[in-house]
Amino acid sequence: LQTRLQAGQGYGNTLKCFLTVYRNESVTGFFKGMSFPMATTGIYSSVVFGVFSSTQRFLSQLRHGDPAIAPSLTDMTVASSVAGFVSVAIGTPVDLVKIRLQMQTQPYIKANVELKPTAPGSPVYRGPIHCFWTILQKEGIAGIYRGTVAMLLRDVPGYCVYFIPYAVFCDWATPDGCISPSPFSVWLAGGVAGAISWGLCTPMDVVKSRLQADGVYLNQYKGTLDCILQSYQNEGLKVFFRGLTVNTVRGFPSSAAMFLGYELSLKAMKRDQTETNP
Repeated sequence: LQTRLQAGQGYGNTLKCFLTVYRNESVTGFFKGMSFPMATTGIYSSVVFGVFSSTQRFLSQLRHGDPAIAPSLTDMTVASSVAGFVSVAIGTPVDLVKIRLQMQTQPYIKANVELKPTAPGSPVYRGPIHCFWTILQKEGIAGIYRGTVAMLLRDVPGYCVYFIPYAVFCDWATPDGCISPSPFSVWLAGGVAGAISWGLCTPMDVVKSRLQADGVYLNQYKGTLDCILQSYQNEGLKVFFRGLTVNTVRGFPSSAAMFLGYELSLKAMKRDQTETNP
């Protein structure tokens, strides 16, 4: 729904988009492009959380000589930015394949444009691997990383308003005298942080989605700035808030589960390490 609302035409609001996808593509339409993100989400999440934690420890060691010291707000901001920057290297190709697969049924509405051999409305890609190799062969490495600038502008500040609110809410929800927050506090803080992050990052998420969807049937945008200008000129300021509801609503449960899984995994590994090395 998010991709169709942001990069598609004629889907209207969230409910209309839902009904349109279901009517035209049945239930399977809601799972297009799912396999590639599922196959890589473990690597992606481990890299993001690993880089964030490692950067925090490095900065604490550098500033105070002890990596275990609680990081300052500045340290968390730097660590979040580094995590966002690194995540783009993995996330851009994955998002590109996902969006291309989701948008290849988008009706062709442009006039007086030379069509590609595949007719608009019919499948261009047979699956995620075919999609990846087709883009690589026709557009090269630059094609695989299409939308990188927009993704950097989304993810670098996006992770700052992801990790920092999470840390603040966890600290607020942890009673005095407790070493760590409860699982429910972690779940709630993670969900709130995810909703905030995805909500605030929606404008640049729209630009990224449009850039990466561009090229399924035709090429419309020359770059990030051109996409922003064309979108604004054609549809006004409201275009940058497309998919806001979907982003915010999905941001809560996905991030809540992510942080809870991360924190519980850390506790389990630390407990095993303590038992192994008493």
